[in-house]
Amino acid sequence: MTQKPMMHSSHWGAFSATPNGDSLSIEPFSGDPDPSPLLDNFTNALNHPIRVACPMVRRGWLENGPGPDDRRGVDDYVPVSWDEAYRLIAQELQRVGDSAGIEGIFGGSYGWSSAGRFHHAQSQVHRFLNTVMGGYVRSVNSYSSGSSAVLLPHIIGDLNEIARRGVSWQDIATHSEIVLAFGGLALKNSQVASGGLSEHTERGFMQQAAARGARFISVSPIKSDLPIEAQGEWLALRPGTDAAFILGLLSVLIEHKLTDDDFLQQYCVGWEAMRAYILGEEDGQVRDAQWAAEICGIDADTIRTLARELHGKRVLVTVAHALQRAEHGEQPVWLGLVLAAALGQPGLPGGGYTYALGALGHYGKHHNLVSIPALPQGKNGTDRFIPVARIADMLLHPGERFDYNGKSYLYPEIKLAYWAGGNPFHHHQDLARLRRAFNRLDTLIVHEIAWTSTARHADIVLPATMTLEREDIGGAPTDRHLVAMQPVAEPYGQAKDDYEIFSELARRLGNEQAFTEGRDTRGWLAHLYGQLREKLATHNVSLPEFETFWQQGILALPQLQDGGRMVNAFRADPQKSPLPTPSGKIEIYSATIASFDYKNCPGHPVWLTPREQPDAQHPFWLIANQPATRLHSQLDFGDYSQREKRDGREVSTLNPLDAERLGIMSGDVIELFNQRGHVLASARVSDDIMPGVIQLPTGAWYDPVDASAARPLCRHGNPNVLTHDIGTSSLAQGCTGQITVVQVRKYTDVAPAVRAFIPPKGMVTI
Repeated sequence: MTQKPMMHSSHWGAFSATPNGDSLSIEPFSGDPDPSPLLDNFTNALNHPIRVACPMVRRGWLENGPGPDDRRGVDDYVPVSWDEAYRLIAQELQRVGDSAGIEGIFGGSYGWSSAGRFHHAQSQVHRFLNTVMGGYVRSVNSYSSGSSAVLLPHIIGDLNEIARRGVSWQDIATHSEIVLAFGGLALKNSQVASGGLSEHTERGFMQQAAARGARFISVSPIKSDLPIEAQGEWLALRPGTDAAFILGLLSVLIEHKLTDDDFLQQYCVGWEAMRAYILGEEDGQVRDAQWAAEICGIDADTIRTLARELHGKRVLVTVAHALQRAEHGEQPVWLGLVLAAALGQPGLPGGGYTYALGALGHYGKHHNLVSIPALPQGKNGTDRFIPVARIADMLLHPGERFDYNGKSYLYPEIKLAYWAGGNPFHHHQDLARLRRAFNRLDTLIVHEIAWTSTARHADIVLPATMTLEREDIGGAPTDRHLVAMQPVAEPYGQAKDDYEIFSELARRLGNEQAFTEGRDTRGWLAHLYGQLREKLATHNVSLPEFETFWQQGILALPQLQDGGRMVNAFRADPQKSPLPTPSGKIEIYSATIASFDYKNCPGHPVWLTPREQPDAQHPFWLIANQPATRLHSQLDFGDYSQREKRDGREVSTLNPLDAERLGIMSGDVIELFNQRGHVLASARVSDDIMPGVIQLPTGAWYDPVDASAARPLCRHGNPNVLTHDIGTSSLAQGCTGQITVVQVRKYTDVAPAVRAFIPPKGMVTI
């Protein structure tokens, strides 16, 4: 008997799925005008041999007990029963809680995990630690926007207000004349959105705008950061030099008296200080177009021409996540706002400033009328935290001080880390250093669907169900569809839902009621859906009963059309609707930031030379950007991700001029290396990247030949072996994983076979 298709959702699209032997047949949601090919990563995922089949304990931890151990990442594993796994975890949580307190427990799980709003792994583990243990040391911000999340509230407003409720794609299609996109508008990025994305509309809106005559200009080292549909222009600049380029544009606007002085006077503070810095009145260095050209690699005449062409047009300045994922990443984000203000554009339809447009499918969309309820997290009994990208610093330097957003804090001493649904050995930098940091823990507990590198460093690994094996509700603040995520298959092996695991642990630790509130999974789904019904009822909008929704599979939600609402209201009446900054205005100069006295992030935006620069030993910039074939490292073993590799290895792009000089052809195995390690990849030679730059996307599962090596060789192609683990600045301490410097050569030895998807020793298969 043929099974009927089951409705489901993912971060990259809604779909229906039908088992077909050992694979799945996937049908994209019929209402999606441009479905993501990432859906194909599900077709082979359910029964892949890399799945975790039963509870496993690292041999060294099992035999010797908790404590720092350099065998993490190279040890083998011993299968245990669920009862024994529960006993070990409950006993270890109790031990650490009694001896170190909740400040000795780190609640990890940074990562996207499932699109479902209930089985959201990070929410589950944090609720468990709050309600059962009393709290945990947390992380703040993200690897994607760590510096912007701290900076933007000082100078204009909350990140979500600027990004998620900024200028809409509809306004761009209708009103924008020039879209100046720093870091581009790559469709590979906007095909995903946390919580779900049922309609991919970015390509269509860009086509509409281009057909109307809008001019898209991508400022990026990579041509493909702007899709063909935009019919745009490519300005190839050196990685990490956007701040200098913008300063050059501003100097031309000042020289030719093209700044909107009325706007700067009425709506901004600090323009005179910015102007003095550009003209050299502050320190004697004139930052004109020629100065900028020597730094960014775009000739001075092009800078001068573009600046003059911006004047008098409806201009939207966009700044991608990528720009602030580098040392001093706050500066280009701030300067993008200054450029938009100097042109007088903020608050005009299709004009102004927006952050991260195109970085996620959330951005540029309309918001739902009401928010979708989420699983309550409980109350955390400690206020201890770290900026998320400083985890290795915390583990390596407990008790040491760190600066963050104007204050000084102490790194806590962590004994136990609990991770579910995340993979720090994907998204963190300098993986050899991260391994040394994780080896300082007493215990690392991980829930995982598969043997990621993080799981291979864990002491206890519990097999978790994947999204296709459980029921949930998919929804996001800017997606107008709510999806019943119906189970497609039975759990793999002995896998259990995170909620079931935590419920049993809570029972053994004496706090089951606090965690479950007496509800099973279906009870929670009905409860959260009921809260949504109540919220919409106050707006005279009715939703069907839960069981009707569940059978129906999908329903439409009402939305608002209020893109740019905060800045639009501010422009209309700055007295009545001030910005949530100290001055109530756009802060070109921030007295607050200036008071922190950070040399690496002063009171107005500046050009600061990064510590790492190409030299004779490392002559190439490496760009470690987001992949096109998967979300981060999720389902790297999936069909679509695997099809786009070569001989199982990740593909790295370099310019033909560089390839010819190095004797490299497309398809060759190449080695990228620096003082932190070595990476093998398959070469792709293309004019889509500027000379002197090589691109290798993130997300290939870390696969070291020798995990214990000081400078490991990853045979699969994970660029975070090479990236630098430092903060963006003392202000934000954000991630700097976007760019680094490397040497490149053709690999002439026999390339070792990729083993990323072969389970570790001791693994049970079914």
